[in-house]
Amino acid sequence: MEKISVIIPAYNCEKYLDQCVRSVLAQTYQNLEIIIVNDGSTDTTGKIMEQLVQADQRIKTLHKESTGVGETRNVGLSLATGAYICFIDSDDWMDPNHIEDLYQVLTKPDSDIAITNFSQYSEEKGSYNIH
Repeated sequence: MEKISVIIPAYNCEKYLDQCVRSVLAQTYQNLEIIIVNDGSTDTTGKIMEQLVQADQRIKTLHKESTGVGETRNVGLSLATGAYICFIDSDDWMDPNHIEDLYQVLTKPDSDIAITNFSQYSEEKGSYNIH
């Protein structure tokens, strides 16, 4: 099983970051490195990141000045050592088999990329909408 790098750009996401990272840690595919890049957050995102890095040796963190999500993802890419890359936004979370399902598609002959549908959760409605 090849290592997969999961890159999480983080900016003022104290409300969601723990749930996001825990959903990555709970993946059925376990050969992961999780790279969280703090894009100059002004809330407690940085503190939460440092607590999470203590929870699992696969988590790496970096703190930088705010330059936007594109540059933040590029910084994550520069740190990645996995054979494959997976991006997740800090206010999102994954089903436990998400990465394993993507890996199964990617390891088929002539496969270059894997894309999935997504479910959108509405806090107001307390329900999901699948796209």
